[in-house]
Amino acid sequence: MEQEQRRKYLIEYLLAERNAREEIPKDEFSQKRLLRALFNVREPRAASGEFLRVQDEYLGEELRLKGITDIAELMPVAPDIYLWQGDITTLSCDGIVNAANSQMLGCFCPNHGCIDNAIHTFAGVRLRQECAEIMRAQGRGEPTGGAKITRAYNLPCKYVLHTVGPIVYGELTPGHERLLESCYRSCLALADKNGLESLAFCCISTGEFHFPNECAAEIAVRTVFDYKRQTKSKIKVIFNVFKERDYEIYARCLGADR
Repeated sequence: MEQEQRRKYLIEYLLAERNAREEIPKDEFSQKRLLRALFNVREPRAASGEFLRVQDEYLGEELRLKGITDIAELMPVAPDIYLWQGDITTLSCDGIVNAANSQMLGCFCPNHGCIDNAIHTFAGVRLRQECAEIMRAQGRGEPTGGAKITRAYNLPCKYVLHTVGPIVYGELTPGHERLLESCYRSCLALADKNGLESLAFCCISTGEFHFPNECAAEIAVRTVFDYKRQTKSKIKVIFNVFKERDYEIYARCLGADR
């Protein structure tokens, strides 16, 4: 099955699940947008073995085309500390951190640009299903500052750590800062507990959650260094950024050069 055939099969399956009639676009770009939107709005539930097989083949080929960056290719800016600008869904390390919401089910907004949407899209539908099982067992939303760990499925990393960052409406408060620090500490402790040797952090709570970028970076860097010093943890930490502005901020915080 070629990639276009896989894409059309997945679209037809997901449309049939919704009892929806929609003409599949002719061009590749529009097909990809439709498929991603259908992934995004799908409720957590089981899928057929054939669907999962085709999905995994499709996402695997998409990842191959995008290219994978392995942590072994990166140069540290300090002992066991890295700064990398790129797409976190293409990073091969033990774990990546997802900036989740309290439902922990991923972003349901079609084709939204948040990291939660991207991670759930390119991991595939089983990630949302696993998150739903965790939340059903917990019986309540995930508190801000907490974290959960899942498999990564079709991502090149092994695990995804989902943390709920504080949302800043209006003035930034010390409470917001403490909660963001808790996100980093919770993820580091969970990674160590599960034997992860490397962990990539996104810029938690910035963007859609309105935490000021510079303050967020300062908290992230300080908390990671404090945690490693206090616990003697040997975990390798990657600060992952996507935007040039965030790279410049983290580079200043870490004293790193290009």
